[in-house]
Amino acid sequence: MHISANEAIVKANKLVKKYGTRNADRLADELGVIVKPLNFTKQKGVYKVIERNRFVFIKSDLDPVMHNIVLLHELGHDSLHRHQAISTGGFHEFNIFDMQNNRMEYEANLFAAQVSLSDDKILEYIERGYDVAQIASAMYSDINLVALKVSELNNRGYRFRQQNYSGDFLI
Repeated sequence: MHISANEAIVKANKLVKKYGTRNADRLADELGVIVKPLNFTKQKGVYKVIERNRFVFIKSDLDPVMHNIVLLHELGHDSLHRHQAISTGGFHEFNIFDMQNNRMEYEANLFAAQVSLSDDKILEYIERGYDVAQIASAMYSDINLVALKVSELNNRGYRFRQQNYSGDFLI
């Protein structure tokens, strides 16, 4: 079952408000999601439910910015797609983060963008004339996540220049 972009945004906003943080590790802790670093060679993260325990297995050598983004993405799956993860035994490596071919990956990325990048801060930087690269740097994020956020702001009625982003930037 797919959800609307608005539903992903609403769920992300509710979590930020409820727990008072945009920090992925703190959110995981508050949500009761167990985070386990692993020595993945290619994969950056995976969400699994095992015996009703929710896990995120995350690549152990990610830089702090990518760690936060990947963990938020996986928490997006926890918040938005838990029932699908339970029924399939978890999400598999072949489709992780590939927004071009998988709607759930788009939704999880949108969730990560909404949690990590507040609308007010993005709008403030845009008003100051920052481009997506400058915003990403200022907000300790990834240019593709910022571009996705700006694109979604456009879908909600703003009229910014359309930003290009890679749909598989987390692969």
